[in-house]
Amino acid sequence: MESPTHVQISLAAAMALGYQAGQFRRNAIPTGLNLLLHYEDGCTGRCGYCGLNPRREVAPDKRTFIRVDWPILPVDDILERLQQEAGSLKRVCVGMITHRRAFDDMNDIIRLFAHKAGRPVSALLAPTLVKDLGRLAEVKAAGADRVGIALDAATPALFERWRGAGARGPHRWEHYWEAIAESTHIFGRGMVGAHLVVGLGETEREMAGVMQQLNDLGCVTHLFSFFPEAGTPMGHFPQPSYGHYRRAQLARYMIDEGHGRYEAMRFDDAGRVVDFGTETDELVQFGLPFMTSGCPGPDGRVACNRPFGNERPGQAFRNYPFLPEPEDIALIRYQLRDYGEGL
Repeated sequence: MESPTHVQISLAAAMALGYQAGQFRRNAIPTGLNLLLHYEDGCTGRCGYCGLNPRREVAPDKRTFIRVDWPILPVDDILERLQQEAGSLKRVCVGMITHRRAFDDMNDIIRLFAHKAGRPVSALLAPTLVKDLGRLAEVKAAGADRVGIALDAATPALFERWRGAGARGPHRWEHYWEAIAESTHIFGRGMVGAHLVVGLGETEREMAGVMQQLNDLGCVTHLFSFFPEAGTPMGHFPQPSYGHYRRAQLARYMIDEGHGRYEAMRFDDAGRVVDFGTETDELVQFGLPFMTSGCPGPDGRVACNRPFGNERPGQAFRNYPFLPEPEDIALIRYQLRDYGEGL
């Protein structure tokens, strides 16, 4: 039950394909099929916040990723069900883990889905495994039209602490940036998404600054909110406040959509945004800045909407998997004004 014949799929995707029963709160149906490569000896990364961390202090049968089970299923059966699915799943994402076989196996799976699934396919890369970055062209040749790279940390120091030598992990900041630049060269501007996680210890100034650096390279940002995974080194860390996250979301949208730049924003002594440099009322009212940021489907709308990927179903959404409704916008406006420890 290892890749490339088997993969893990998200709990939401398992529900959408009929593998598991369940209901989606507020009809937050997933619109993307997230696949994750799987090997018995696991991921060799040791990221301090990740549920796949091999040093995680939980029993093997209790391991989760993003706090939920990711069942292991046959690739051929997933593909067959996807071909029969009504069409709510708009895109497929094939994600690597840090494992010596993952790059070639990912390309095999991409090739299969690109030819038979009738949907665009993204690749979520682990650059540490790709020493020769020219090989990233193989991902495009396999059939992926976009790639994602999980940079996650907003600063070199935080990357080193939680992903690199500080975590006794294999990842290197400079190599990730080289992979982002090469991927943008191969796939084109706007076709590469860098994952950033809000709440690893960065300031809002640092987060906005790195989003601007990425945008200047031609790379967009896919934003996540930190949520502690039990048994990991960051398992007891708090989530960022809603105010902190909302301001990061608004800054991301403004930068990526060309409504503003980091240099025009003003920050207080704690590095919090106090002025976005332009009028934001219409952007907030529109609601799009607070939706999940990810790869689009054929209709141009975000397909990787990851419902409840950043919060539990009983909590207020951090990334809205649908366009926020008027009562959601009222809450968002209140959250944006929060400069305390949280709501």
